[in-house]
Amino acid sequence: MHIFRMIAGATTVAALVAGGATAQEQSTNRVAAKTDWSVFVEDNPTECWGVSTPKETVNSRDGRVVAVNRGQTLLMVFYRPSAGANGQVAFTGGYPFASGSSVNLDISGNTFELFTEGEWAWPATTADDAKIITAMKRGANAVLSGQSGRGTNTKDTFSLLGFTAAVEDAAKRCGG
Repeated sequence: MHIFRMIAGATTVAALVAGGATAQEQSTNRVAAKTDWSVFVEDNPTECWGVSTPKETVNSRDGRVVAVNRGQTLLMVFYRPSAGANGQVAFTGGYPFASGSSVNLDISGNTFELFTEGEWAWPATTADDAKIITAMKRGANAVLSGQSGRGTNTKDTFSLLGFTAAVEDAAKRCGG
């Protein structure tokens, strides 16, 4: 069920970020800005999410920093009441992840594993979502490390300034 909710939400998010610009710049449904996080709302079905882009990105291969072409990189917490998604963490690295790989999420020394499918990664359970959200509310930044299907290692650092306000706003707008 968790995977289904992620993929269903990914369709909406993917539509928002098509075109290469950030979701915050492209979408007309941003309803709030909370420091480094934005809040978006869609109708029919009702969906709300807090989302941010990385403050720093490092791409490396064989221990050397390399320049690569990546799509939109986003960290978000997603709410869709009709699907029972009530605070679902999702990350897209802007590239297809290596088959069978996972993404490591580090929040102030607390580490979590996100499972991957295509360009998306998310926690295994709703309990893991809740633990990650709690850690994000307490942390200063979130560092996500993954590997592309081409063997590039990526490390994306997201600021958590405004995270609590953004997710609480998104939850409230979706009836939470």
